[in-house]
Amino acid sequence: MEQQVSGPVADVRRNAGLVGVTFTGGDSYEALVRGHRIAVDQPVEAGGADSAPTPVELFIASLAGCVAFYAGRYLTRHGFGRDGLTVAAGFAMADHGPARVSDIRLTVRVPASLPAERQSALHAVVERCTVQNTLVSTPSVVIEVD
Repeated sequence: MEQQVSGPVADVRRNAGLVGVTFTGGDSYEALVRGHRIAVDQPVEAGGADSAPTPVELFIASLAGCVAFYAGRYLTRHGFGRDGLTVAAGFAMADHGPARVSDIRLTVRVPASLPAERQSALHAVVERCTVQNTLVSTPSVVIEVD
């Protein structure tokens, strides 16, 4: 049985520019993105049940996924396969406030078929993925409490 969602969160089923998040219990929440459900939670040591990734982990995964997508498109556009393409992402939290990610390191492993002389061009493309661009050109963020 599908969970009933009402109010502004219900609009996310119809609008690609909206994401809705609802409380599911404990420290767990569910995000609804164009009908896709994504759970978030906290590790046990932070008071959660560790039933899903944290929002910060999903943020890092979003960046890694964006880089992988751009790399994949580059490979296809230039006649190379995507088999073996992976992106590993590591991150560190800031030692001092405010709470935030202070460092992110991504490693793109390219297929063996990609010649070494093409790697710098691929690097230039993946550095311009949408999520990376958003981090570099910080968007305005408005939080309303209703």
